[in-house]
Amino acid sequence: MRFFLQVARTGRLTEAARALGVDHATVSRRVGALERALSARLFDRSPRGYALTEAGRALLPTAEAMESASMLAAAEVGGRQDELSGAVRIGMPEGAASHLAPAAVADLVESYPRLEIQIVALPRTFSLSQREADFAIVVTPPAAGRLRIRKIADYRLQLYGSAELLGDRPPRTPEELRRWRLVGYVPDLIFDKGLDYLTEIPGAPTPAVASTSLLVQLEMVAAGAGLGMLPEFMARRRPGLVPVMPEVTRITRAYWLVMHQDTAELARIRRVARAFADAMRARL
Repeated sequence: MRFFLQVARTGRLTEAARALGVDHATVSRRVGALERALSARLFDRSPRGYALTEAGRALLPTAEAMESASMLAAAEVGGRQDELSGAVRIGMPEGAASHLAPAAVADLVESYPRLEIQIVALPRTFSLSQREADFAIVVTPPAAGRLRIRKIADYRLQLYGSAELLGDRPPRTPEELRRWRLVGYVPDLIFDKGLDYLTEIPGAPTPAVASTSLLVQLEMVAAGAGLGMLPEFMARRRPGLVPVMPEVTRITRAYWLVMHQDTAELARIRRVARAFADAMRARL
């Protein structure tokens, strides 16, 4: 079942083999053995990789439940609650990862030296059922799935520019704002609708300088490349940044903690998730 799950998640023998620490022939052999035992073809093979058949899709939830039960059993038998160890992978936006999470990580690794924290701060969504992350921190919570979702805290954003760029004639109306160059996300690569800030700002043109990275946007705004929507918790660390039309451009978003029901009770995942949420809430 482990081999089946890894091939289902990666779609390729070589990637599954790398994740499992074996060669691809072993993966192929194990998958074939499972298919013979079940008298069912679980994958369609093609040059593009392995795709689940109808039988494979039917087996997937059961295999994931078996994996979760195994993880819970190992956690309960393998050690006491105060001796957390192993890896915990967190998917989260890079702004929160770089500015809100470090204090939580420092405390956790100090308290639990055998704990391994892996933060994936990529502009993408994460599948918890496929174990792409043990839990996720998101701006827009998913609407479906066997998930536990809890609000962490609100945060505010507004338009900022460098003091040098703004000079003594900053924009004061939406009409004036249309004449300024903006920094923002690449429009067709915004992976979360909650990050599409500029559409909510009257008079805001399409970004002339765009990046999928919020940290890159921050540096571009600080360098004077344009005006940009930035979280207040990031911008206030940069004394050279000045709010622009805050009464018009300030908006509110929230961070949400998302955990899969099957792994939410694992001690190391539960403890790390609580530490991240508490640290972010305190900073916000």
